[in-house]
Amino acid sequence: MVLGKVILFPLPENPKPSSFVFPEQIPLPEWQSDEVQPLAKSEDSLLIAQKRYRYIRNNLPLDIEMRYMQLPGGDFMTYLREHKPASSTVVRQREGVGFYILGVDKQQQAYLSTCINPRGGTTLTFAQFNQNRYFYDLRPERLVSWFLGKEELLDRRCLWAHLSIPVKDSSPTKAFQVLEEAWLSWHQWWQPRFPKF
Repeated sequence: MVLGKVILFPLPENPKPSSFVFPEQIPLPEWQSDEVQPLAKSEDSLLIAQKRYRYIRNNLPLDIEMRYMQLPGGDFMTYLREHKPASSTVVRQREGVGFYILGVDKQQQAYLSTCINPRGGTTLTFAQFNQNRYFYDLRPERLVSWFLGKEELLDRRCLWAHLSIPVKDSSPTKAFQVLEEAWLSWHQWWQPRFPKF
């Protein structure tokens, strides 16, 4: 079927993801929404949309930057290193959620960063991203949309979530615990609401 489509009905180019507007309010249990702002405009051709959310709990600010993007190679770690350099990082995996990275940047902000995939768990590396794509995208129910030119065969879109809090007098370990708790709720809200192609 795939070979027949390529020979008989080649597409002039891959379909582009539709535009997307991030919601103004997203509930985050135990946190008070403080402000929502657009992120600075970027010339990055991979970006489709972006927004910054700020929450407060016990005078602790939590910033969440969300970027909707298309990663041609799927290697989120390379993109992360270029845009959010850090002094030290640790990669973790949580069952039912996926992979994410924790670190402390030069401004003494502890952060959690990851790529929410259209289907499957969150990923960081090219191998993880591709494993998701081959396992979840190459399914019979998706082939019809691809055949009609409505979607790419391998969906390379990503919601980059970057959560950060100041380390201040706390240890990075405690800051990471706060970030992981917030991340679980954030991921749970976003996973079923991934933008339509």
